[in-house]
Amino acid sequence: MIIVTGGAGFIGSNIIKGLNEKGIEDILVVDHLANAQKHLNLNSLLITDFMDKREFLQRLPQLTDVKTIFHQGACSSTTETDGHYMMQNNYEFSKTLLHHCLEHQIDFLYASSASVYGNGDHGFREERKCEYPLNVYAFSKFMFDNYVRGVFKKKAVESQVLGLRYFNVYGYQENHKGSMASVIFHFYHQLKAEGKMKLFEGSDNFLRDFIWVDDVVNVNLHFYDNHQSGIFNCGTGEARSFMDIARIIQEIEPKAVLDFIPFPSHLQGKYQTYTQADLTDLRGSGYQAPFTSLESGVTQYYQALKKKGGYHL
Repeated sequence: MIIVTGGAGFIGSNIIKGLNEKGIEDILVVDHLANAQKHLNLNSLLITDFMDKREFLQRLPQLTDVKTIFHQGACSSTTETDGHYMMQNNYEFSKTLLHHCLEHQIDFLYASSASVYGNGDHGFREERKCEYPLNVYAFSKFMFDNYVRGVFKKKAVESQVLGLRYFNVYGYQENHKGSMASVIFHFYHQLKAEGKMKLFEGSDNFLRDFIWVDDVVNVNLHFYDNHQSGIFNCGTGEARSFMDIARIIQEIEPKAVLDFIPFPSHLQGKYQTYTQADLTDLRGSGYQAPFTSLESGVTQYYQALKKKGGYHL
């Protein structure tokens, strides 16, 4: 059996789709459906069972024949200010799950984040000297990555322990994410409602490494198949601007208007203005597949939003 925490979420549900395409259906989804809209992410998937996240750790010792856990569940809000909640939910929960996997020789593939790099003043390499988180979400991911590094140093690890630092992921099934959904999702709904896309002033200078969710799934499945451990970047290695995305959408919607708005004060000092994954270690792991271009990914996703509401159907 495979367990996917956060399986009703954005990346988790896409990983399940990728597993289904490999013929794998014996999957337990762990999530919390306080946001009932998330059930829509599961409608098209083949799974064995569902368990509420609040019951999971207590019932985990009773689950037998678990081969792999894809730990994708977390509070991903970069504007969350409750540090206690963030650390309990993202850090302590992950530590408990990690130690269960180590004890029972279960492969453990977890979601880290490019947010650990902060401004990226020292680059975006998987090295401690490059990391300086700007918000408590990023700090929770940073702390767990360093905890994993400590485990690697203390003893030989028999099960796979693999962290992927996701850069700016966009694509199917992020409808429930609200303000944390990708800019493509927001541009589509802004155009639908008002005929214009809202961009922060200076968006030409905000450069991010945007990665199509199908590529994220492919990277996860690469490591699932080769059982390699470590912490790796999961991005394209190319930084593009928010303005680039707006222009790609204007090719699809020529009448779309750009509306520039002031940069929000609550994001000052907590907002990454530039990210670009260093792919040296990822390529060194044997992952050589090309990444989807921003033009292709945005076009595919925009059409999926128009035709299927952004879901897998």
